Amino acid sequence: MGQQHRGFIACVLATTLTIASAPAAAEVCAVDDTQQRVCLDQSAERIAALSPGATELVYAAGAGDNVVAVVAYSDYPPAATAVPSVGSHTRLDLERLIALQPDLVIGWVTGNPTEQLATLREMGVPVFSIEPRSFEAVSHTIERLSILAGTDAAGFAEAERFRKGITDLRARFTDADPVPVFYQVWDEPLMTVNGDHLIGEMIELCGGDNVFGHLERLVPRISAEAVIAANPEAILAGGMGEENRHWLTRWQSFPSLTATERDNLFFIPPSLVQRPTPRMLEGTRLFCEKLEVARGRRP
Repeated sequence: MGQQHRGFIACVLATTLTIASAPAAAEVCAVDDTQQRVCLDQSAERIAALSPGATELVYAAGAGDNVVAVVAYSDYPPAATAVPSVGSHTRLDLERLIALQPDLVIGWVTGNPTEQLATLREMGVPVFSIEPRSFEAVSHTIERLSILAGTDAAGFAEAERFRKGITDLRARFTDADPVPVFYQVWDEPLMTVNGDHLIGEMIELCGGDNVFGHLERLVPRISAEAVIAANPEAILAGGMGEENRHWLTRWQSFPSLTATERDNLFFIPPSLVQRPTPRMLEGTRLFCEKLEVARGRRP
């Protein structure tokens, strides 16, 4: 048995003994997004968040001080950048993660390797898997995380703030004139979202008509020719960073597109819309503002 492997087992045993010797306290439980009931002997004090979105949600739940591990690109809130990283969401450094002795791991249902999450569960580490796919699910996730962390007051208040903000926006744009919209979620290959995606819900709330909302896949691949044929009135896109607008450049070369002709090519900072967190409220407001601009540019 190699020295590295012996060290890994020692870390696992140390973690198991630490959990086993913890003082008795009131059990806390919540059901995750795989419908698994996760119970802890006491509120989580050492939390590992295995996606940038999970990190934001734990902080939103008021448990930021309890985060001991994150993954690459966990850059919000700023305090998260000082937390040790245990790899990327697609490939975790399990030895480093176990060494940090988490008493709760927040997993990403479709983003983390299933075999690595299974390994953690086999080791006795509680894994709470999340994947909020609606505005209400974002609020509900914050509430469940706050229950597990014992930060209910802060978590429920933040969940309600987000819920109210979305409700107010929805009421404001209920009767808005529809705007045919293409949202570009990726460049190469060219990708968008359908109507069941959370971003699709954002578009609908703002009075947008997602020109690819009818497609079956949640995040379908499309062609530039399909975009041209759909002829959206507005194109919204993120990019490979918060200030990188180059994804919109290609559409400037199609002057016959209504979106290009009317200068309705809008950049949206990706972290505000592509992470299911409370910052989606800011992203949704921005979506709605851009579609209002598009309405104002109609002949």
